[in-house]
Amino acid sequence: MTPADHKKVGELMEAYFEGLHQADSTMLRRVFHPQLAYVCATEGDELYLDLETYMGRVDGREPPARRGDPREEEVLEIAFASDRLARVSARMTMMGRDFHDLLTLVRYGTEWRIVAKVFSYVPRKD
Repeated sequence: MTPADHKKVGELMEAYFEGLHQADSTMLRRVFHPQLAYVCATEGDELYLDLETYMGRVDGREPPARRGDPREEEVLEIAFASDRLARVSARMTMMGRDFHDLLTLVRYGTEWRIVAKVFSYVPRKD
C-alpha cells in the first residue's frame, strides 16, 4: 500500500484511541463504518453489538480522560490485504482492563473505516 494509506490508517487509529479515551461517540462515529460489528471474545463476557448499541454504551460511560487515566495504547501491526481491506492489531489499557483489539478496516468512499472490532480483555495487573 502507499505511504498515504499507512498515514491515513495511523490517523484513524489516533482518532480511535482518543475517542475511546474521551468516550466521544461523535469522534468514534468518524472511524467506524455504519455497519460496524462489535464483538467481545472474552470468555464469559461474549458480546455482539451493532454501531448504535455500542455508541449508546460509549455515551453512558465516564470518560477515562475525566477520571485522569493516562492513555496507554499501541498499534502492534497494520496489514493491508488489498487497496480496500486492512487489518490492525492494537493493545490498550482502559477502565482497569488490558485490551487486545483486532480491527478490520475497509474503504468507505475515500476513507478507511473500522467495519469489525473484535477484542478480548483481562483485568489489569498493577
